[in-house]
Amino acid sequence: MITADISRTVLFDPLALDVNELYIVSGYATPTMLSWYIKNLYHKTCTPIKISLLVGMVPFDGISVSVHEGFVQLIRDDKPQEIQKLECSYIYDDPAVHSNLFIWAKDGVPQKAFAGSAYFVQSSFVGHHRQETLETCDPEEAMRYYESLIGRSIYAQHAEIEEYVQIHPTHPVLDRENTLIEGIDTAQARYETVTLSLITRTGEPGVRSGLNWGQRPGRNPNEAYISLPSKIAKSGFFPLEKRHFTAITDDRHQLILRIEQQNNKAITTPARNSDLGEYFRNRLGLANGDFVTREDLDRYGRTDVIFIKLDEETYYMDFSV
Repeated sequence: MITADISRTVLFDPLALDVNELYIVSGYATPTMLSWYIKNLYHKTCTPIKISLLVGMVPFDGISVSVHEGFVQLIRDDKPQEIQKLECSYIYDDPAVHSNLFIWAKDGVPQKAFAGSAYFVQSSFVGHHRQETLETCDPEEAMRYYESLIGRSIYAQHAEIEEYVQIHPTHPVLDRENTLIEGIDTAQARYETVTLSLITRTGEPGVRSGLNWGQRPGRNPNEAYISLPSKIAKSGFFPLEKRHFTAITDDRHQLILRIEQQNNKAITTPARNSDLGEYFRNRLGLANGDFVTREDLDRYGRTDVIFIKLDEETYYMDFSV
């Protein structure tokens, strides 16, 4: 029985078997966990792997807008060299699937498999996770079970996904089309919030930090981070231990973020540090790679950004004027 360090045992150690496919059945799963896993595969395999994730409990309680759109965005994003292919599917027909299964294969031939209580979510695998148990199981039997579910599944990015799957709002801040139905003042009154400055104590954006982090020789000039004061980092508002979390923005985008750097002082986009800088430059009406000045922020009308905590992995980020 595996009870400790299950992420290493289940998700990383099997790479030494020269496998190139990972099939996952999970009752519940999140794009933040998938993003975390992709990020942490960096330099851990010389053979690009295919990841196929099958989310099982969708017929029972549907899936939220933020989770669904997060999966679709990861599928569409450019992949690191460690990922050969990424698939995400939902069970759409009863009975719902509550089981959790992780199967490693080589060119379609199953090599090693694990089954147990751990959903494919960060609270099961990352940091001080919940008390989960997994056990090895017969890989061929596990693969037969996985294949028996495929006929009742649909790809997350399918053009007619909403005809098969109930996609619903998790939070009152969002409606079914992921458009905002409540004002920011109402949301702030109902949820815990923090305001983070985009300028330094001098009253200016950092010359080579913050939104201008990449403004150095040899770096992507779009690289950026949002400075996180130590007091807020230690408050428990944001997840630490390099966990990923989703920020739904006021202009209906989604960003997968992570707290990093020494003393947890920066909020970044872990897939590419330039994603955050591109997002803010687009909001400010600047070209990619432009240096961000105080005048740019003043012209736009904001020198800070508000985060509203919706749940442990989902936040609303307001940069509206």
